[in-house]
Amino acid sequence: MQKFNYHTHTYRCGHADFNQSDEDYVVEYIKMGFKDIAFTDHAPEKVRIDKRTNMRMDYHEREDYLNSIKYLKEKYRDAINIKTGYEVEYLPNEEDNLKELKNETDILILGQHFIYDDNKNLKIFGRNEFTNDELIRYANYIDTAIKLGIISILAHPDIFMLSMNEFSEIEEKITHMICSTAEKYNIPFEINLGNIYARVYLRNMNYDNLSDEEKEAILSRVRYPNRRFWQIASNYNIKVLYGIDAHYKGQILAYDKLVNIANEIIGKDTIDKLNFIDKL
Repeated sequence: MQKFNYHTHTYRCGHADFNQSDEDYVVEYIKMGFKDIAFTDHAPEKVRIDKRTNMRMDYHEREDYLNSIKYLKEKYRDAINIKTGYEVEYLPNEEDNLKELKNETDILILGQHFIYDDNKNLKIFGRNEFTNDELIRYANYIDTAIKLGIISILAHPDIFMLSMNEFSEIEEKITHMICSTAEKYNIPFEINLGNIYARVYLRNMNYDNLSDEEKEAILSRVRYPNRRFWQIASNYNIKVLYGIDAHYKGQILAYDKLVNIANEIIGKDTIDKLNFIDKL
């Protein structure tokens, strides 16, 4: 099973476990036998665009964040390789800011949680409804971000399902658009385990002791990974990896269970077709 992870947050984002220090995450990774990790907390914004509270560190916290990770990288260098990074979103006219974030870190992953609407208001997956044109814009934002040449991984590429009730023609269209770009530019897709953890273990601590029927009801509420998305992706030559999307104490320790659930959701036939990588 994969023993690296490039999707880890910290308490600085405001919606992760405040009782979990940066070092606590590292200790959990080492306990689970991981050899290569990255901290990729939600990127700070020079000028506030995402006005939601408790969603990302303030810009002045960058230095503390990066210094903390660099300290841990040196302290645990004989046990694990640690990278600095951010999870970023692409928005038009923010290219220079993204490049600046790239220049001060080892890795950027793209987690496109939102887009602009026609009036330059943020439309956020899981909070807003999206028109077909706005879903196309989501795919186009991903295309543009990848072409900047600074993105190493496309995190939760199926996150748009947070705002969708079913996987229909438009969802299939944008999936092909995203897959085509990722294949062309050799950008790995992440099977994200964060929504599974949030739906299954944060809300149902006794999940492992539930009946099959009860488990099925809970898994039906997991919006991503999405089975149909990954069925389509499996027909492309795209590299794939799992991402823990760690926010909480104990989440890394649940890794094996989360992978098994993700595989169950996606389906064995599709999992067997995917091109999993050994490391980035």
